Amino acid sequence: MTVTQVAKSKPGNVSSCEDDTAHPLPDGRDRYTISEVAEVTGLTAHTLRWYERIGLMPHVDRSHTGQRRFTNRDLDWLGFVGKLRLTGMPVADMVRYAELVRLGDQTYDDRRALLEGTRTDVLRRIAELQDTLAVLDHKIDMYTERA
Repeated sequence: MTVTQVAKSKPGNVSSCEDDTAHPLPDGRDRYTISEVAEVTGLTAHTLRWYERIGLMPHVDRSHTGQRRFTNRDLDWLGFVGKLRLTGMPVADMVRYAELVRLGDQTYDDRRALLEGTRTDVLRRIAELQDTLAVLDHKIDMYTERA
């Protein structure tokens, strides 16, 4: 697949932040401890606390004993944050995006602009990786011919 094809493609099987198909518990009974969220997401409890502290996580409810209680919506958000991390988006931009989400619908244009900038960076990186792959393929072919 070329960069142009990637740039124009819009996969049909894209999960949104509201995709509840992979939740361990049904909505309404979804009260996860920090250790359960760490197990499900692969993030550490330290990272989850840090995300909350820097404003990357929305408000997380607490139990009567003060323990964090995450919901399916929190899991969805963490899945999206994981995708943003994979893009290479700086943490400051992720926090800015989270702030924009909390500010409401009037921030759609700003959110879109932030995501479009990240998309441009991802496409540039894909192009760089495709060039690198072509060089590797050439070298592999060269060594295969000599063997």
